[in-house]
Amino acid sequence: LSERNYTVARVVQHTKESIGKSERHIERKNKSYENMNVDLSRTPLNVHFRSCGEMTYNACLDSMVENGTVSLRGLKKDAKLFDEIIFDVNSSYFEERGGYAFAKRFYEEAFRFAEKEYGAENIVSAVMHADELNSALSDQLGHPVYHYHLHVVALPVVEKEIRWSKRCKDPALVGTVKEVVHQVSHSKKWASQKVTDEDGHTQIVKSYSLLQDRFFAYMRDAGFEDFERGERGSTAEHLSVIEFKTQKEAERLSQIQDAADYALAETNRLNEKLSDARQKTKQAQAQLDAVAPKLKNMEELARKYSDDADNVLPEAAALETAKAYREKKAKPLLTKIIKVLRSLYHEYLDLKERFSRLARDYQRAQEKNTALEAALDRASQENSVLRGINENYHVLCRFYGEDTIAERVRFAKDKEIAEKRQRQRFRQTSRNTKVEL
Repeated sequence: LSERNYTVARVVQHTKESIGKSERHIERKNKSYENMNVDLSRTPLNVHFRSCGEMTYNACLDSMVENGTVSLRGLKKDAKLFDEIIFDVNSSYFEERGGYAFAKRFYEEAFRFAEKEYGAENIVSAVMHADELNSALSDQLGHPVYHYHLHVVALPVVEKEIRWSKRCKDPALVGTVKEVVHQVSHSKKWASQKVTDEDGHTQIVKSYSLLQDRFFAYMRDAGFEDFERGERGSTAEHLSVIEFKTQKEAERLSQIQDAADYALAETNRLNEKLSDARQKTKQAQAQLDAVAPKLKNMEELARKYSDDADNVLPEAAALETAKAYREKKAKPLLTKIIKVLRSLYHEYLDLKERFSRLARDYQRAQEKNTALEAALDRASQENSVLRGINENYHVLCRFYGEDTIAERVRFAKDKEIAEKRQRQRFRQTSRNTKVEL
């Protein structure tokens, strides 16, 4: 299970045209879904804290405009009118605390927070999804684990004062408040704010970051504990609706991709070493082939000149004395033979040693070649498996969009880095505390 639990409140803006796709997802109006982990058999377990009934989101908005609840005065045709807020905590938080029943209590309170932020009358829909499988955690624990989260669709409404213009017939009314309307306005609802810290320093903080702060504090005050605020500076607050499953799968597939890249590089390295070993083996074999005949010739010469002298010395000539024969023919010839034998013997020993050394080198090269072939076979098998997994990763990219998966991978890695830094700070604080003690 997760070491830490994080609360997240992501806000996605929609126009009248773009809200339809999110509505079909939130209200489960589709017969099939891009998110392959949606289990429609569990859809009846989804909880509606607010519903439009049979009306669409756009129809609900039109009705609110018609009865004067909200105003779209001055907005462009393609203006962003809806906020979709996704309240989320990682699945293990609920799994450790009772699952579905605990998630309902948690997100009912989150819905109250949304009402406080937007005004209850401006909430169009609020649905807790309980029908999306968290495949990563399910694989880890060995049983189905569901990713509980809350979708709230609301209108970002602010009070806007309409003042009398100079064209008013009564000069006394010019500039005074004519009426107050409930204007739909993202720019005013979510304007960045100046915040002064304890040291008196002022900085600009994005409104979505402040929303995260308020949500975290609200849920803690409501009695829900053992979670942390989502990472500050994270882009999660500005992403499109991406299911938690996609985030986890992208993180896992990123690791698989890294492993596949490593296996491929290792395979290439082993191929190079194997090719080099084969080349050295061929060279050693060629040298052996060249030396072996010479060694054989040396052995034959050694045997020839170490044979009986009667077979080597020439016959004596007529009228030649034994002494003259010995001094003029036998001794010079024997001297030459001894020199040749000594030279041949030393060259024989040298060639024999070279032959033995090359034989040993050849044997080592053969053994190394065998080991490299076995390692290459293992790497090839592993690479084949990883290529299959890598293909699944690319399928997911094509399914959800490469940019989306890449963004989730960056988010997951940034989160890992932040967690690592937080652990380092905690260890450093612990060490400092021990030193002080």
